[in-house]
Amino acid sequence: MASRTPPRLLTAVLFLALTVVAPLFALTSPKEHFGFTIGDDYHLANYTQTEAYFRKLAAESNRVRLVDIGLTEENRRQLMLIVTAPGNFAKLERYREISQKLARAEGLSDDQARALAAEGKAVVWIDGGLHATETVGTHQLIESVWTFASRDDPETRRILEDVIILFAHANPDGQELISDWYLRRPKPEERVVDLQPRLYHKYAGHDNNRDFFMMNLRESANIARQLYVEWLPQIVYNHHQSAPAGTVIAGPPYRDPFNYVFDPLLVTSIDAIGAAMNNRFNAEGKPGATQRRGAVFSTWWNGGLRTTPYFHNQIGILTEIIGSPTPMEVPLLPERQLPSGDLPNPVAPQTWRYRQSIEYSLSANYAILDYASRHRDELLYNIYRMGRASIERGSRDHWTLYPGRIDAMRRAYEQDRKSGPENRDATAPDRLGNHFRPGIPARYYDQLKKPELRDARGYILPADQADFATATTFVNALLKGGVAVERATAAFTVSGSSYPSGSYIVKTAQAFRPHVIDLFEPQDHPNDFRYEGGPPIAPYDSAGWTLAYLMGVKFDRVLEGFDGPFERIPWGELQAPPAGRTATNAPAPPAGYLLSPQSNHAFIAVNRLLKAGAGVFRLPDGLPGDAAHGPGAWYVPASAGVRELLARGAGELGLDATAVRSAPAGPRVELLSQRIALWDTYGGSMPSGWTRWLLERFEFPFEVVYPRQIDAGNLRARYDVIVFVTGAIPPPKSLGRPSDRSYWLPVPKPEDVPAEFRGWLGKLTEENSIPALKQFLAEGGTIITIGSSTALAYHLGLPVRNALLEQFPDGTEKPLPAEKFYVPGSVLRVRIDPAQPLAWGMQSDADVYYDNSPVFRLAPEAAARGVTPVAWFATEKPLRSGWAWGEGYLADGVVALEARVGSGKLHLLGPEVAFRGQTHGTFKLLFNALHGHTPTDN
Repeated sequence: MASRTPPRLLTAVLFLALTVVAPLFALTSPKEHFGFTIGDDYHLANYTQTEAYFRKLAAESNRVRLVDIGLTEENRRQLMLIVTAPGNFAKLERYREISQKLARAEGLSDDQARALAAEGKAVVWIDGGLHATETVGTHQLIESVWTFASRDDPETRRILEDVIILFAHANPDGQELISDWYLRRPKPEERVVDLQPRLYHKYAGHDNNRDFFMMNLRESANIARQLYVEWLPQIVYNHHQSAPAGTVIAGPPYRDPFNYVFDPLLVTSIDAIGAAMNNRFNAEGKPGATQRRGAVFSTWWNGGLRTTPYFHNQIGILTEIIGSPTPMEVPLLPERQLPSGDLPNPVAPQTWRYRQSIEYSLSANYAILDYASRHRDELLYNIYRMGRASIERGSRDHWTLYPGRIDAMRRAYEQDRKSGPENRDATAPDRLGNHFRPGIPARYYDQLKKPELRDARGYILPADQADFATATTFVNALLKGGVAVERATAAFTVSGSSYPSGSYIVKTAQAFRPHVIDLFEPQDHPNDFRYEGGPPIAPYDSAGWTLAYLMGVKFDRVLEGFDGPFERIPWGELQAPPAGRTATNAPAPPAGYLLSPQSNHAFIAVNRLLKAGAGVFRLPDGLPGDAAHGPGAWYVPASAGVRELLARGAGELGLDATAVRSAPAGPRVELLSQRIALWDTYGGSMPSGWTRWLLERFEFPFEVVYPRQIDAGNLRARYDVIVFVTGAIPPPKSLGRPSDRSYWLPVPKPEDVPAEFRGWLGKLTEENSIPALKQFLAEGGTIITIGSSTALAYHLGLPVRNALLEQFPDGTEKPLPAEKFYVPGSVLRVRIDPAQPLAWGMQSDADVYYDNSPVFRLAPEAAARGVTPVAWFATEKPLRSGWAWGEGYLADGVVALEARVGSGKLHLLGPEVAFRGQTHGTFKLLFNALHGHTPTDN
């Protein structure tokens, strides 16, 4: 007799089966919610609508769980949706724990890792909307969440069973702005995505994808916590626009160079996923996918949403796709019609609809998720394997090879060949294709393994360094990035050097070793030219960015294994600077208090004191014999309110306030509250946005000023200081067209702009703006210029000239071509005169971020005309990190100076001293200039 299943059990089994393969309730489709199909021409959803839809779908679907990952800079909720098979939610915390354990690779044997990989689920991050004008990214996110919540085909079910998908919105504020801006016009054919009045991220605009090793912005920190602390996905997919002209989508594999700190398994894993994506496009008849040198994207740089994962052994994927809610054309480029390895399947010229881009994006998502499903245990084990290899490399002597070391090996061989005949025939040919290629003797390989060239086993950040609060900010950037950091619980000694309790220790024997090395050590970008003697190929972003250098952090490299009284800081737990010595500990009754000029955080305290009406003075000569209170030290006369503010600063900012029984002898300079203006323009300037972020964080009062307000003149009645960042002031017309593209981007017509934004229109011009600025200076105002805006010096006829010119026999001069001089986004060392007010609190050398920035030479009469150099290149080899071709041209060039103009002051700061909120080591050059002062008696 056949057995019978009890009806109650049968019902339970059927219910479980249905919940695995299908949503629990009927789901609201995007068309039902938004009123249109995602990808319909002339339609966009804003974030308010999108957030409501995500919440609705999460409530309706048993495949979707909504996670609030934090606030945005405009105080919206940033959402992430976890999408997977319903049965996986019961063990979601276990799967997250497995992902964490395998990514961190600590305390696991290979067998244990394989067992965890077999048990776990692949974790894949897919985002959208980071760059808000790239609207395909946001809308594919909506369509993708709906698709994986609603589809019931075998492939989708398999993916959901094997993969935990993290769908994340990268820029809610930007979607709200851009979608509303696009839809403001009632006639669909008149709608435009661009030409919006302000940046689509409050501070950073497009640079919100340049913040992922620093994580200054709320959104960056929210995302980084999910990527590097909470979930640690094996694949991170970052959607962007737009593809190179004549193609549809650009993606992996990417062009060289890749960063030398990567595990080779990471590089080949990117290639494997690239192959899967390209195969799917071709199998589905979707032409136009390009790769490698078909686009500009490499894997060299750290700092982007898809590139920072590389330094965490995560497979970062970026695609750039065409598409607009307004139909567009795919142009005919003859060179794009011939198939090649970079573009195997060219696309025909055609009218392109928005929905096509959504469908390509879905195919790309499916390709990645199908790969993750089919290779689930391999992805989980491989991230462990890369992390384990990093721990092993950090636990023994290891050498990372760089182009400079390879060049040194070649030079040593060539020098030996010239020195004696016994070396000239010491080559062993090897076969390369059908040609013989000579090698060099294997003994030269030892040049690469010199003991002093070993990678560091770890780094120690002493707690007694002058600006430990900034060092703590650096440590917090590491912690946000999931790096293992330790703190000393007692004083200790390593390699003969003593360190105080509270010092931070970062060892390289950890899974994220590539990220650690990348932020402590210099980058060595290869010489990358289109052909020998030809123009350079620009890096995707920066060539060098060593964060410890840019922040001016003091640290020691340790080449041997070491230990001490160290405690591990919990993963991702941010640190506050240790409390300074409070003013209440002062001798009684104090006449006043001293603040060190070496601490960046002291500017916050001073700005609070000025806001409260307290007297604040600077001591040009400092206190003789007191290194902590050198030139530019602050003196604050005592009062009850001052003591309270300084006590708060000691606890919150880590500041020491040193009490003194009498006012310091010698000259002092009174600080006065300054009326500060910061230039911006219609559409928003990213350098201005970052500077705005910086001034707010350090509590400088300021207002934003636009070109029409400058041109109106009478500036001295409203402002004491005006700041012009890169892109504000064009060079004189006699010097040719500005190279900075911000000068010649299109500007909308006034009638196309809402009335409240028309006052933001316009650009600074030689005819209308320069006379107003001359008058402002003549009347005692201060102007600070950064980067390309130092061109104001030429408008004013100052005794300076461009140091980067070449002279021809006929006496004419032209800027050095890139074939002779090229320094893209790198870290260079400059000499500083700390006695100058602009550099108070700085050391005699500093690292600056230099991006083909202005450099000056002073005329013989410069000093007599009130021009004072503050920072200059003291050597012919100032490169610290990155790429510098022809750096010898920089020798003796001045990069920061102060000039008296009329009754006012002009500050010229050639390097990007406030770059992306990262360059803490040069903030003082800006902050000192912002603090106006008036001499006073003792």
